[in-house]
Amino acid sequence: MAFDGTWKIDRNENYEKFMEKMGINVVKRKLASHDNLKLTITQEGNKFTVKESSTFRNIEVVFELGVPFNYSLADGTELTGTWSLEGNKLVGKFKRVDNGNELNTVREIVGGEMVQTYVYEGVEAKRIFKKE
Repeated sequence: MAFDGTWKIDRNENYEKFMEKMGINVVKRKLASHDNLKLTITQEGNKFTVKESSTFRNIEVVFELGVPFNYSLADGTELTGTWSLEGNKLVGKFKRVDNGNELNTVREIVGGEMVQTYVYEGVEAKRIFKKE
């Protein structure tokens, strides 16, 4: 699968505005903009394992396409939702546990980079990763 491998954050687009809309305080926003995030993704059939390594935490998330699961963002925001494969895109549809608002995410490979797009309350942000 195209997503398999280790991906290191290269740059962000509108990420600070996105985090502000999410209600993340200014100190955490500044730190998160420079989190040195690395994702190691492996796929076995419909099962994905994503190892997240950053300045803040190291976790492993395992999910199956279409199967709801719970996930906590680095700031502690709790989400519940699913990932699905739509063409060559991984599409995440999540809801915040605290307020029920939707957070949608798309991961896709564009020009050899993995682009992760977030949309929350009308604010879109991108995090662009390069393969290690």
